[in-house]
Amino acid sequence: MSPGVKNISHPVLALTMGDMNGIGPEVIIRSLADENTRNSAGYLIFGDKEVFTRYCRISGSEPFWDDIVDSTDENASDKPADFMAAPTGRTDSSGKKNADDASASLPLPSPGSVYVISPDSDQPDESFLSPGAVCPRSGDRSMRCIAAAAAACLNGKAHAMVTAPISKEAISLAGYQSPGHTEYLQELAGSGQAGMMLVNRQMRTGLVTIHEPLRAVSDLITFERVTQTARLFHQSLKRDFGIRKPRIAMLGLNPHAGDGGVLGTEEKQVIGPAVSALQQEGINVDGPWPSDGFFGSKAYRNYDLVLAMYHDQGLIPGKMEGFQSGVNVTIGLPLIRTSPDHGTAFPIAGKNMADAGSMTAAIQLAADMAKWHFMR
Repeated sequence: MSPGVKNISHPVLALTMGDMNGIGPEVIIRSLADENTRNSAGYLIFGDKEVFTRYCRISGSEPFWDDIVDSTDENASDKPADFMAAPTGRTDSSGKKNADDASASLPLPSPGSVYVISPDSDQPDESFLSPGAVCPRSGDRSMRCIAAAAAACLNGKAHAMVTAPISKEAISLAGYQSPGHTEYLQELAGSGQAGMMLVNRQMRTGLVTIHEPLRAVSDLITFERVTQTARLFHQSLKRDFGIRKPRIAMLGLNPHAGDGGVLGTEEKQVIGPAVSALQQEGINVDGPWPSDGFFGSKAYRNYDLVLAMYHDQGLIPGKMEGFQSGVNVTIGLPLIRTSPDHGTAFPIAGKNMADAGSMTAAIQLAADMAKWHFMR
């Protein structure tokens, strides 16, 4: 885990604005309008003031950020706008200054303070915005914000990061090869393995495969991958959530968990043996369970985590049980990262209709995890 901000008693969170044409800026504005949420941490928002100014005007809100004071204040930066990130994973070279070299210029926010900091020297005006549109400019901007926030966490300038939604289509148009946040952060942090966990008030859900086409999933369900993923989540439940003896339910891949091999053999040949091996290691896991009956009977109430084989198997029931409070947590990284469990919602972007419940929950969970890791 990254070192985090030293010698202070409150969390410092690095937020990213997400795709500026989506609802990310709106839900950040709404979340920080809540006094309890705002005062629970100090905030570094990596984005553009012009973007937030536009969305404040749409929502009828006042600007919510603090001005950067001069460099005579030990908690301030004299050049916050010069924080320049160097995104990786693109097909071309950005030529930008490395984010690691600029972290020293970041301000240290007190509880309730919010600084909006551009990820580079480019300052788009409001004409740059096209709410609801998918475009490479906004995709590139969102990834630069992620790179800057990740650098802030890895370099000990923030305790955790909270990411607003990005558009996978937009970042692909911008030349990025990573399919999403999880993989991109894994690349930036140089982490060998990372996992996606969905957390809401009803359940925690983990995934063995994440953003993979359904036709590729079966080949990816190997003994090694299932056991390594289960160990990763077991460690996270203990380390990140303070659960001493986690209980994990393993789902099957096929209908009726293969029905004894009639409807598929992955359960008998891979998943079942993986469960047995994990049990011999002392990990409290059972299954494989048929996913329809498991969720239909609400058996997840008996477990600390449900481990699904693929994206929709785990995330559809998770979102049905807590869509407005769901939080996406990336585990296995040397930093804390949470995110609201929804997408860019382009059809309602810029219409002052976005619900901030999931973003607020993501901020609160990031603050709680930061306290657990750094302030005990």
